[in-house]
Amino acid sequence: MVAESVDITLDEFDLDVEKGRLTRFGEFARRHPTVVWGAAVLIVMTVLTVLSPYITADPLEIDPIRRLKRPSSEYWFGTDNLGRNIFSRTLHGGRISLTVGLGVAIFATVTGLVIGLVSGYSRPIDAVMMRIMDGLMAIPEILLAITLVAITSASIQNVIMAITIPEVPRVARLVRSIVLTIREEPYVEAAVSVGAGIPKMLFRHILPNTIAPLLVQGTYVFAAAVITEALLGFIGAGTPPEIPSWGNIMAEGRIYFQLAPWIIFFPGMFLTLTVLAVNIFGDGLRDMLDPRLARQM
Repeated sequence: MVAESVDITLDEFDLDVEKGRLTRFGEFARRHPTVVWGAAVLIVMTVLTVLSPYITADPLEIDPIRRLKRPSSEYWFGTDNLGRNIFSRTLHGGRISLTVGLGVAIFATVTGLVIGLVSGYSRPIDAVMMRIMDGLMAIPEILLAITLVAITSASIQNVIMAITIPEVPRVARLVRSIVLTIREEPYVEAAVSVGAGIPKMLFRHILPNTIAPLLVQGTYVFAAAVITEALLGFIGAGTPPEIPSWGNIMAEGRIYFQLAPWIIFFPGMFLTLTVLAVNIFGDGLRDMLDPRLARQM
């Protein structure tokens, strides 16, 4: 009897813990619906693109007999002018777009963080680095990306590099503005008065205050990189044609837009949903990490 009562008690405890988790998640979803919905869409997109080699056919398989087939139960998104499956090409193309977006977000955020920290704390370095950042920001982002890709070659690595360079100044200026504000705070001045070194000042007292704005800025960089990659692919300056991406899929389908609009519609729909989800997630993340809004809620 004692053993049975202990088992029942443990089961009830596990059930209470599970209910508590669901309650906390429900409360979080109620307070931050944009974070939940944006993250959900991104997770679905990521799972579909990652599993695309296992759930779809070869995106490069050509079959002239089935060219320009309308969407049906057999070909969910139809086929293109070479008979290639648009559903398979769209999911495989998402792997490229998401990889480029994530790579640019990581490299631009890390590089901009280092430049912003150093420039914001050292006035001599700031005078030089910010003029370089101003020069990069004076050049239109897409033109700079096209130029860098044309100088190198069409590959995923070069596309990531070409899109990262124009995004670095935006991140660097954001971090610099935060550092300029924080270094005047009393606790930073107190740390300087007791002899704290520059590395300790940057990484212990200043860096933690930049994490929340950087996370939000990283989502915007991700969305901008996905759009820029699609634009580069659309004008033929992105990844090679044998590597499907949302941009070059739509570029190949623009000639057949009146006959087969689905070639452009489905990659464009996935691109729109992804960018919209990232922006919604970033807006919700900004509201969630803002201490003033947190106190109000």
